[in-house]
Amino acid sequence: MAITAAVVNELRQATGCGLMDCKKALIECEGDMEKAVMYLREKGLASQAKKASRVAAEGMAYATVIDGVGVVVEVNCETDFVANGEPFNNFVKGVAAVVAKENPADVDALMGCPWVTGNGTVKDAKDELFLAIRENMSIRRFARIADGFSVPYVHMKGKIGVIVNLTVEGCDATEIGKDIAMQIAALNPRFWDKSQVTQDVLDEEKEVMLGQMANDPKMANKPDQVKEKIVMGKLNKFYAENCLLQQAFVKDGDVSVEQYMNNAAKALGGKVSFNTAVRFEKGEGIEKKQENFAAEIASMVNGNK
Repeated sequence: MAITAAVVNELRQATGCGLMDCKKALIECEGDMEKAVMYLREKGLASQAKKASRVAAEGMAYATVIDGVGVVVEVNCETDFVANGEPFNNFVKGVAAVVAKENPADVDALMGCPWVTGNGTVKDAKDELFLAIRENMSIRRFARIADGFSVPYVHMKGKIGVIVNLTVEGCDATEIGKDIAMQIAALNPRFWDKSQVTQDVLDEEKEVMLGQMANDPKMANKPDQVKEKIVMGKLNKFYAENCLLQQAFVKDGDVSVEQYMNNAAKALGGKVSFNTAVRFEKGEGIEKKQENFAAEIASMVNGNK
């Protein structure tokens, strides 16, 4: 089958591999994207699949706590000029305040909620802002956590917004929550704890590891039981890379996030346990025009047929 430049580019974004490696993988796998990702991982060319749709878009991801309610929202606009302006920033903060107070079921319900000034609705405020800035905007998503102890963190003026939710006894866990939120913003773990890793994910990782050993001359002829033991040992590394509580704490690599949390809480004379978190990254998954990049890829692919 024909392998188009667009498909090659999609695999490239999904894996971070080179164009020619992606094209070869697609040819070997007869155009099957999932098989091609596995092929590249087994060859050791892709350490971890990434979402192919993750591209830049303008706007703001914002997190806050209002009257004990944790909120994180993402509002998008067309240009960074507007995103960095005070009117847009105030609108985003107003949206968060409405979410905290009104607890809307979804974005459509949110648009009909009363605006923070008491005049009109969220939609009315959005339309009024449009008249002032003449740029399209959309309230893309939000999350709200009413229970527990929530701590917000906003990274790089709205590139990433994180809410961390904890159960706290006998201490002020604000700094602990902020440290954990910064960890989540920086490393974006796939899971909060290793107990959340499903069997199908473990089976896929085992398949990848066995495939890598099959492609390694030093490992290929080892007995299956030896390979299985090696795989089980490597799963601990998988947990440490992909599960928040098992990750090395960014401020002290000698302890895990869970160990840091427990030690810090004990030093404060209390107890802290992690419940959940929400991480929004501005523009995550939104397609944006890529100018001449597609043409550049097509030229590279066609030139190496």
